[in-house]
Amino acid sequence: MAFTNVPPLQPHICVKGGQEAIAFYERALGAENTFHQLAEDGRRVMHANLAIYGGEVMLHDEFPEFDMSVSAPTTLGGASVAISINLSDSGAVDAAYAKAVEAGAHGLMPPADVFWGARYARITDPFGHVWAFNAPLEQK
Repeated sequence: MAFTNVPPLQPHICVKGGQEAIAFYERALGAENTFHQLAEDGRRVMHANLAIYGGEVMLHDEFPEFDMSVSAPTTLGGASVAISINLSDSGAVDAAYAKAVEAGAHGLMPPADVFWGARYARITDPFGHVWAFNAPLEQK
C-alpha cells in the first residue's frame, strides 16, 4: 500500500468485531473497503481502510496482547469522540440518518435544523462509535 493521497487528518477507529464492523459500515454508510488485512488468527482485522462519503477512516480490532493503548468504545463504556460527516445538503442528512438507522445504528438525535445554520443528526453504531451528519441549511 503506497502512501499517496493520504488525507491530512484521518480517524483510526478501534472496534470489537472488525469484519462485522466493515460489513456494517458498507451497509449503513456506503463505505468502500479499499484495503484490509486480517491478523494471524484469521478473525480480527489488523488494519482496514474504508472510503466513506469522500473521506477515509482506518479501522482495526482490539489487540490487548500488543498493549496498543487504544480500546473499542464497547470496552471503555462509551465513545470519547464523534466523527462528523459533512454532506452537501440537508436532504442528504435525512437520507444518511435513515439509512444508518435502518442498517442497525441507534439514533441519538434525529435530523433537525440547528442554531449554527445546519441540518444535523447523530447516531451510535453497533460498535459504540458516534457519527454525526451535518449539512448547511439552504438560504431562502
